[in-house]
Formats: sequence, structure tokens, C-alpha cells
Amino acid sequence: MRLLNLFILFLFVTISFSQEKWKSLIDEDLNNWEIKQGKAQFKLENGVIYAESILESPSTYLGTKKAYDDFILEFEVFVDTGLNSGVQFRSAINTSVPEHSRVFGYQFELDTNENRAWSGGIYDQSRKNFFLYPVTRNEKGRKSFKNGQWNKARIEAVGNSIRTWINGIQVTNLIDPLSSSGFIALQIHNISESKDVGKKVMWRNIKILTENLSEQRNKVEEYATEINNVDNQLSENQIINGWRFLWDGKTTKGWRGAKMSKFPEHGWEIKNNVLTVLSSNGKESENGGDIVTNKKFKNFELELDFKISEGANSGIKYFVDTYLNKGAGSSIGLEYQILDDKNHLDANKKFKVYEYSNKSWVLHKEDIKKNRSMGSLYDLIEAENLNEERSKRPVHPETWHRARIIVNEGHVEHWLDNIKLLEYNRFSQVFKALVEYSKYSKWENFGQLDSGHILLQDHGDRVSFKNIKIREF
Repeated sequence: MRLLNLFILFLFVTISFSQEKWKSLIDEDLNNWEIKQGKAQFKLENGVIYAESILESPSTYLGTKKAYDDFILEFEVFVDTGLNSGVQFRSAINTSVPEHSRVFGYQFELDTNENRAWSGGIYDQSRKNFFLYPVTRNEKGRKSFKNGQWNKARIEAVGNSIRTWINGIQVTNLIDPLSSSGFIALQIHNISESKDVGKKVMWRNIKILTENLSEQRNKVEEYATEINNVDNQLSENQIINGWRFLWDGKTTKGWRGAKMSKFPEHGWEIKNNVLTVLSSNGKESENGGDIVTNKKFKNFELELDFKISEGANSGIKYFVDTYLNKGAGSSIGLEYQILDDKNHLDANKKFKVYEYSNKSWVLHKEDIKKNRSMGSLYDLIEAENLNEERSKRPVHPETWHRARIIVNEGHVEHWLDNIKLLEYNRFSQVFKALVEYSKYSKWENFGQLDSGHILLQDHGDRVSFKNIKIREF
């Protein structure tokens, strides 16, 4: 009995000690918080912090006066339907930019749009200005947030690892090095329509843990796909799942010119773990020329980061046969188009549509051919946006973006910044019909190879690549 009593006492003390390590961020007032940006008012009533949306104000942030680096944060939140909100963390203020974009850093998304449903995703506010982790590859996570009720949220930020949960369901699993410390802030989003005036966001039971974090972290769920944004490093999980670098970041090993037996002696540059095709005033394959992998690939998942210069045109080709087109121009293969849609004519190239009338062909209309835009299957299938309602994600010059290509037998997918742009079956009748009415119709059995090289294109414009990695199925 005495041993049992001692055990119960030990357990009670241990639990009490553990609870004491959590610190509430809601006191009797808001003295440990301050407005970082915007004009909306935050109030505290009965342990609940809330704010109402107003017109003519940028997004408003109520932030902690203290900065936090590694932590586990838990809170409950209620968001009126139709309103967007978020919780900033590891964030800071940039006073050299316009007032509406001064708060920057990681944002835990709160999204009441049930079609998109990206609550718990990680947005990079006023820095990269896109989702580092859109909830596009975790269907269970997309369904975790419930409109019209209180939701319990959790953020674990430990080193480069950022993971989130909503109502006990893991939403994100991100590895990212952009910020290591900063304030935490509650957001009331800006609105543009009077119908949204007065909508509320409310928070309660906000608490934080900053000690012994490794002992308190949740188990990682398999359904929460890991996204790794650390340059030149494979995570332990990626290694287990068969990922490897297709380019070592330092040498030309594993690559050669598409129309030669060795790597080009000019036209390509390797510097600081970045592979760059240099500008030659838009001359296709007339400088260093395309480069290809020595090895051929059949079923695979390819991922790489790229950065375009203004007006640039390039591409990633797969199932490339280097014995085709030994003449001028690029080698032949299926192409993930890389293009500055805003500043290159190919994104909105006009073509003429004719119809047969009175025993002759007459011009019916001029239309825009969009299947040469960013992320498209070049000259065949236009890139769209299959994961959200907004238009296709823009690619900005001098900004790193991520391309992803999945090939599994006939099924192929193109992704950009973790947004699916298109999918098709390269063995289908539809695909073969598209080829018949494209520039590839002269190449017999185009796109039907059992395996082929992967190619990075020299189209005469400066484009950089890094973190080129692959796993085979």
C-alpha cells in the first residue's frame, strides 16, 4: 500500500510539474500583447480574445511583446464563416515597406472556405507571399477544421521542423529554415465588402510550452506528407522513402549534353549549389545546349527548385530520346514548361481558328493558345489549378519555385509549389489525339517510350536549378 501511495504521489507531482511548464498567453488584460499592424480593435472578455472585421484597414495583428524561438503552442479558435484569419509565429516587422505588409513570417492559416479548406496550412506572409505548405496532399488534414464551432489547434515549431494539428488531426509536416524566432500574433483579415463588416474571430485557452519540447511532441502521422525546404539536404524520412539527389550540387556527375557524350564546356554554370543555364539572347540550344541525365527513368517522382529571369523560357523534359532531332533545336520529349507568363509571348500566343463554309475554309476567330504557359504540358495541355478556386499560381522572376513531376506507368501529374496543375494518361486516346494536332505530330509514337532521359533545357534565357531530387517506383 505504501508503495502504491508513493507511486500515486510521484505521478501527481509529475503531472503537476508538466502542467506548470505550460504558460497561458491570456492574462487578466492584454498588457503582454500589442497591435503590430492595422486598425481593428481586439478585446478580452471572460478569457476570450476577439476582434471584428472592419473596412478600410489592412489586416490587423495583435502580437506578443515577447519573441519565441522553439515552442509548442495550443489554442482554441472560432472564425465566422466567410472570414479568413490566421495566427502568425516566428514573425517580425519590416518598417521599410508599406504599412499593409509590415508583418511578415509564418502564418497558421484559418480558412472557412470549404472548397479550398487549407486551415492549418503554413503561409509565408509578406515575404514569399505563397503557401509553404498548402493542404493539397493531406485530404484528412483538409477535413479537420469545422466551420461554426470552436476548433482546437496546435503548432509545434522546433528547429527547422514545423508541424500543425487541428482537432487532433495532423495537418502539416514542414521542414523550413526561413525563420527561427519572432513574435506570435492573432490576425483579423482585411475585408473589401460591407457584407463582411462585423464578422468575428475569437481565441481562448492560448498556452505555450518552451521547455522539454522533445518529450511533448506529438507523433507524426503518415498521412501528413512531409515537405522539405532545406537546401541540399534530404530528411531522414526522404531517405527512408527512396529519395536521392539527381544532381550533387557541385559537379557534372550524372549529366551530359543532350547531343554530346560529355557535359557542355560553356553555357552552364555551377556555383553555390546552383546549376544555371546562361543567357544567349533567347537562342534555343545554341549556347551550351540542353543537358540530360546519363540514366533513363521509367516510373518516378521528380522534384526540383527553379528560378527564372525576367521573360525567360525553359523547360524540364522527360521520356527524352536523344537520338531524335539530331539537328537544330531542343531534344524531343514530354515537357513541363517553365515560362515567365507575364513577360513572354508564348503564354498568350494567338492562333487562328477556321471553319468550313460555302465550300471553303474561312477565318472563324483568333484565339489564345495557353498550353505553352508555366507548368503546362508544352503545346498539349494547359496548366490550370486543380487544388483551389483561384487562377493558376504566378511565377515571379528571381524567386525560387518548386516543380514536381510524377510518372507512374501512363499516369502523369505536373505540380507547381505543391499545387497540382494538370494530370493525364500518356497512353490514352485523348492524349494521342492532342499529339496529332500539335507540333509533335511528326514524331512517331511521341510520349510512348517505356523509359527516357530527364532533360533541363537551354532556351537561351538564364534559368537556375537546385535541389534536383528523384525517387523511383
